Amino acid sequence: MKIIESHMVPAVATKIRLQEYAVGIFKMLPSKSGLKKAIKKEQILLNGKIAQTSDWIEEHQQIDYIQKEEKQLKVFQLKLEVVFEDDYLAVINKPAGYPTSGNYFKTIEHALHFNLKPSSQPDALPNPVPVHRLDNPTSGLLIIAKTKTAQLQLHQDFEEKKIQKTYIALVTGETPLKASIQTKIEDKEASTTYRTLRSFQYKEGIYSVLEVAPKTGRTHQIRRHLSSSGFPIVGDKLYGSGEDPFSKKGLYLAAIGLELRHPIDKTLLKLKVEIPSKFSRAIS
Repeated sequence: MKIIESHMVPAVATKIRLQEYAVGIFKMLPSKSGLKKAIKKEQILLNGKIAQTSDWIEEHQQIDYIQKEEKQLKVFQLKLEVVFEDDYLAVINKPAGYPTSGNYFKTIEHALHFNLKPSSQPDALPNPVPVHRLDNPTSGLLIIAKTKTAQLQLHQDFEEKKIQKTYIALVTGETPLKASIQTKIEDKEASTTYRTLRSFQYKEGIYSVLEVAPKTGRTHQIRRHLSSSGFPIVGDKLYGSGEDPFSKKGLYLAAIGLELRHPIDKTLLKLKVEIPSKFSRAIS
């Protein structure tokens, strides 16, 4: 157990319960919902004992926000390209063919300890954590939180659509120069825009290379949207035919650009990776 933040209760004017009093007293638990989750996970102590939402607050009580000891993840020794790293977060270039996380050993999450430096911050997470997902067959930029503060802020930035992602996709068909797709996915609004970089003919088919910008982050959003528009991604076995006349290299979708504010110092980070070679080979 590690104490992340502590608070000593000053004089209390009126009788108040913990769930009301403790909102905002901890920097890393600014919201009521965050506080309730921490209490439910037994991460709040009142005078050294596990606190309940119904506990009454009195003067001179000590309230602690703790981090429980978590079991160390098994290390998957997969070498990853680290595009950016500091004490708070990292961005890695995820290879295609591996799940971001899940109940498997060979995941990107299990490979992070092998590639990233431990954080020296007091709220360092026991294990670095991806703050979003890339599908198993999708490659590209993936954001990793190394501290609790960074994790909470990055989640909030995603919810407020402050993080911009750019993908490249190779699709079947000749696409419009620009397009915007807006539908519902699992009863939630989903929005994707794209612009066509080039269209070309290969054998009997027409193909297009797209720069894609998802405005929301629904499950398989880009794959669903492009397929429903009549332009399935080459190699997509789930939403297309799965056919790949080029090199049988899987799904032709990669996250190649990221733009975000650093969760701590608020500097603007603009990160890019090279377009995967399978795209260049297909085009040539």
